[in-house]
Amino acid sequence: MEKIFDSHSHYNDDSFKSDYKEILKHIQDSGVGTVMNVGADIHSSRLAIKQAEENDFMYCSVGIHPHDAIQARDEAIMAELEEMIANPKVKAVGEAGLDYHYDDSWSPEVQKEAFIKQIQLANKYNKPLIIHTRDAMQDTLEILNEYPLKSGVVHCYSGSRESCKQLVKMGLYIGFTGVITFKNARRALESMKVVPLDRLLIETDCPYMAPEPNRGKRCDSSMLHYVAQKMADELGLEKDEIIRITRENAERLFNII
Repeated sequence: MEKIFDSHSHYNDDSFKSDYKEILKHIQDSGVGTVMNVGADIHSSRLAIKQAEENDFMYCSVGIHPHDAIQARDEAIMAELEEMIANPKVKAVGEAGLDYHYDDSWSPEVQKEAFIKQIQLANKYNKPLIIHTRDAMQDTLEILNEYPLKSGVVHCYSGSRESCKQLVKMGLYIGFTGVITFKNARRALESMKVVPLDRLLIETDCPYMAPEPNRGKRCDSSMLHYVAQKMADELGLEKDEIIRITRENAERLFNII
């Protein structure tokens, strides 16, 4: 059986504290071979490294999510983030980007500043950038046009088909979550079909985005079987083929041999 690569997870989230070891055993028993554990601020980035060092099948990223964008103005934090990138378990920078969904988020100016700093950091060290964009696609595209990335992925894609084409043209990978199993997933599915097979990734974004029939529950990487099956059905491929393709794509993007 092909092994699943979960290209975006948050096992450093508090919701996994109570049964962390059990859930890691469960996901491996279910056919998950590799996990990318993603940092969202300086604290979760530190923990992501610790967890990745303790588990052979886990790698990590370090970065500052737009919800914590103000941290990028702290020189000590940015210096520590840069030091972290040297760790052999750190395979990416991020997640970084723009999120205008909530009224109480940091201003677009603060978010853009943090995003650009992490683009520059990723390029400096030849690491891919994990991009988060929500209700901010136009500004995201403008920044990526002005500050081109060497490599990266737009995770949990929720934008339009047209924007997806532009991101692919920039050389980026596109990650899809359990959202593609939802009844209202038409837009995500339309976008998925314009992504070349060698740029597709599957991810959980766990503990969020649990696919049907687990919607509303805490998500974990074992649930990617549902995402892979839905992707296979939509693209006219076998589930094992999707698992193999997305694993090879993630290994290539994150330089995991």
